[in-house]
Amino acid sequence: MGKRAGRSQLLSTLTKKQKKHLRDFGEEHPFHDRVSGKEAKPQICQLSESSDTSNSESESESEPEQVSGYHKLLATLKNASEEEEEEEEEEEEEGSVHDAEMNKEDVSSDSFVEEETAAESAEMKENVAIPGDPEGSGGEEQPAGSSQKPPTEFTDAQHESLFSLETNFLEEEAGDGSCLKVSQDPFVQHVNKELKEKEIQALPANPKTTHQLKWPVMGQLVFSSRFQEMETFKPPKDFDLRLLHLHKPLESTWTKTNGQFLSDSPKSNSPFTPLQKELFLVMNSYRDLFYPERTALRHGEEVRHVYCLHALNHVLKANAQVLSNNSKRRGQKPGLCDDDGFRDQGLTRPKVLIVVPFREAALRVVQLFISLLEGDSKKKIIVSNKKRFQSEYGSDPEERPPNLKRPEDYEAVFVGNIDDHFRIGVAILQRSIRLYAPFYSSDILLASPLGLRTIIGGEGEKKRDFDFLSSIELLIIDQADIYLMQNWEHVLHLMNHMNLLPLDSHGVDFSRVRMWSLNNWARYYRQTLLFGALQDAQINSVFNKYCVNLQGQVAVRNVPRTGSISHVLVQLPHVFQRMDSESLATVIDARFNFFVNKILPQYRDAVMSHTLIYVPSYFDFVRLRNYFKKEELNFTHICEYTQKSAVSRARHFFLQGEKQFLLLTERFHFYKRYTIKGIRNLIFYELPTYPHFYSDICNMLRATSRGEEATWTCTVLYTKYDAQRLAAVVGVERAAQMLQSKKNVHLFVTGEQ
Repeated sequence: MGKRAGRSQLLSTLTKKQKKHLRDFGEEHPFHDRVSGKEAKPQICQLSESSDTSNSESESESEPEQVSGYHKLLATLKNASEEEEEEEEEEEEEGSVHDAEMNKEDVSSDSFVEEETAAESAEMKENVAIPGDPEGSGGEEQPAGSSQKPPTEFTDAQHESLFSLETNFLEEEAGDGSCLKVSQDPFVQHVNKELKEKEIQALPANPKTTHQLKWPVMGQLVFSSRFQEMETFKPPKDFDLRLLHLHKPLESTWTKTNGQFLSDSPKSNSPFTPLQKELFLVMNSYRDLFYPERTALRHGEEVRHVYCLHALNHVLKANAQVLSNNSKRRGQKPGLCDDDGFRDQGLTRPKVLIVVPFREAALRVVQLFISLLEGDSKKKIIVSNKKRFQSEYGSDPEERPPNLKRPEDYEAVFVGNIDDHFRIGVAILQRSIRLYAPFYSSDILLASPLGLRTIIGGEGEKKRDFDFLSSIELLIIDQADIYLMQNWEHVLHLMNHMNLLPLDSHGVDFSRVRMWSLNNWARYYRQTLLFGALQDAQINSVFNKYCVNLQGQVAVRNVPRTGSISHVLVQLPHVFQRMDSESLATVIDARFNFFVNKILPQYRDAVMSHTLIYVPSYFDFVRLRNYFKKEELNFTHICEYTQKSAVSRARHFFLQGEKQFLLLTERFHFYKRYTIKGIRNLIFYELPTYPHFYSDICNMLRATSRGEEATWTCTVLYTKYDAQRLAAVVGVERAAQMLQSKKNVHLFVTGEQ
């Protein structure tokens, strides 16, 4: 009782602020130190010679632990904090309460997450949160009452394999004898392939060699490479799943996960659909791939399943290689270890970057990862922060208006949570997935272009970070066509910061880093998978400029036989007018001058009222809007930034004929899909990005048919640089005829169905 009364008397003399500092840091603030007149006797502690060896754990079990005065003080503070708990509850910070609630959401993973955090803080030095990254915190903190230990090496041998990246797959791989078959596995062949300095220096001068092959499902493929050696191959008719070198868990889980697509072809015993088979053969060869026929209505989920399989297979193999080398290093005597034989890592931990446009796509990717790791196993894997992830990336079906009617492609693209600003790190551990992991402790990064742009920053910004992109070995850009409607500059900014040397070491062991990564050659080993819904010059430019994989590139180049003009349901004459331009850099000015001098004068007459001008580029829209204001033309305009009330007024004025011209941007049509009524004359300032938008706009004329069908007109401007868009609208044969003519061609086409 005397000691307890003494503690109470000591605490009663302290203020609340001093008590909080004493409880948090184990000592009073130096400003409030009480200096005693008596000289304190120094306490001498003798350490045994083997105290820093690996046998310290066994010794601590046989001998009673000596409790220091510091730990006695901590125990006193713990008891004191229990006494003052009710008094201090109101002073707890709101952030720590929120984190505690987040950790209590998933009861099954609470103990795992807390111990995992303790292990990673000591075992992995690269566990550094990104500055200013809210997703990097993970919402995980050490309990306030836990004992604080110095940052020594983690030596809990019993639980080390559960929480440490170095050992979390050893139990699964123990029965295989070896983790990977070095001679045949394409992953090992790719990362172990050595480049020479002469090859890198001669690369800019090397011409790109190409070879075309036709595959049964994907169609016309173009193999290309700037390196001297380029190999092509055709898909085998029958192949064994074991020959694909899938990691052990995926061999059994893939068939169940992909079962929804296999029901259509019961005769086939293959776990892949015909399209997935050809896609995975290219992916597994570690070539860059551009597949422009992935739409939300056609092949979308098939493609997502197969690239998630490839990404997870890559991560599991990379981790297995690290774990195998760690085991070998532990078994060798000091001084006899050949460090060059254990180079198996990059400069930072993240290996895979998956870029998707919306949170709904990220949610589906994570769900596929969970399904691929669980499979038929009755024992569920542990997913930390799962409820938080579902609440932030999921959606409420009741939020969507019930009477909203839009085309099928719109419903397929804008489903679920369509927020486009996000980023999240995913760490793959043994029988577990850690969501919201710090970027430098993650294996896979899931993000949108906008989410990456805000953290990469720009020149001159103080808070910016892009070191986590330095060792990306697999880059997957899905639904690339949607980024054209968001902001393509974000994609270019990302590509310019890929595989640069990091500005900080982030605790990396340089003796384990691959030589090609130290030589700043990571870009030549990075595989890029690019999926989209259309052939576009900007997407092709990214693939041709930034994809320099030493294994080569594969691009699908199928030409459309019939264009979207065949889906026009109204009797309408289509006039395609060609304009000349000296170069690609002068196309913008040439188009504007041609429109102002040749096209617009024909529509100034009041007879040509109800004219809709469709403008794909927002910059062209601003230029035309300013010109119309300067010329004081009777017009109104609608763009993606127009408020809802202004959109309603513009549509009303145009329908009633109070405004002669209506300027409409392509991005507004992409995000809203409103039907514009009252159109009699159409002008496509430029061919639309999406081919089906051409038929969508043309079919709007029948919304208000009042017997003026004979006066309807449609004019389209195009140049020789619009070959891909022109072929998608009118078909490849007709487009070739139109492009061969050097003069302005007036081609009258009547679209019928």
